[in-house]
Amino acid sequence: MSESKPGLLMLAPYPPADTEALERDYTLHRLWEAPDAAAYLAEHGGRIRGLATTGVHGASASLIAALPALEIISCFGVGVDAIDFPAARARNIAVTNTPEVLTDDVADMGMALLLATARRIPEGDALVRGGLWTTTRLPLTTRVTGKRIGIVGLGRIGSAVAQRAAGFGMEIAYTDRAPIEGTRHTFHPDAVSLAGSVDFLMLCAAGGESTRGMIGRAVLDALGPRGMLINICRGSVVDEPELLAALREKRIAAAGLDVFLNEPNIDPGFLTLNNVVLQPHHASGTVETRAAMGELVRGNLAAHFAGRALPTPVV
Repeated sequence: MSESKPGLLMLAPYPPADTEALERDYTLHRLWEAPDAAAYLAEHGGRIRGLATTGVHGASASLIAALPALEIISCFGVGVDAIDFPAARARNIAVTNTPEVLTDDVADMGMALLLATARRIPEGDALVRGGLWTTTRLPLTTRVTGKRIGIVGLGRIGSAVAQRAAGFGMEIAYTDRAPIEGTRHTFHPDAVSLAGSVDFLMLCAAGGESTRGMIGRAVLDALGPRGMLINICRGSVVDEPELLAALREKRIAAAGLDVFLNEPNIDPGFLTLNNVVLQPHHASGTVETRAAMGELVRGNLAAHFAGRALPTPVV
């Protein structure tokens, strides 16, 4: 029996308003609620024409293979490195994401983490809440204004971070695949050279195999014992064992992290350190941005099934 509305597979919960809107136009299949995902896909996979995913969940080759009628993958997020593009291309499956609408909030989080890490804000908050203000002195912290920031990846988000850093009078340098035409910021050919010239290293690079583990021991040692690392892109960009070692051994001063390699099941080593500020991959987590992201997901799906041009195609 055919469904009157296109079958749409959801891999993880979306905000309630977005789910309700999708439910009006599609027959929703909530994979995370299935006790046996493989059995569920075997039973329902042939009716799935659209996939609503997230940057974290992506779409593996095995999942795509289990959905023989799949036409479009719509990602709630800008990062698409967890989507198997060769598998999607082999079947001419469209892939979309939600760029631009989250740029400002992610850049804001980058600067928030930079400030929280440099000024030890979580430590000060805990001191006050613990009633220790009169007995424990917060150590002197690090100034941000006028310092040197290096940005790894000067795309939309990296450029937005640079705009904010300029407001703090920071000296701005960057590395990317090639120099960015039209920018006045100092270019470095690689992350090691960049790290050796700055006080703060902000990671804004795309995820995927080309950047996996690029921030390793050489970069961290170049950043040095007074340098701080901020990551708002993908956990895979960092060699986490090397980062943990550098933090424990004080070969870098501190780190502010919104993303991790195996999130949400992060390495417990991070929880034992007092020189790292942790966030639950929530840089785009504002009411305004999440609403705009949901609208783009729905807009891409609606355009596809109506035969119109996709608003934000990746493939």
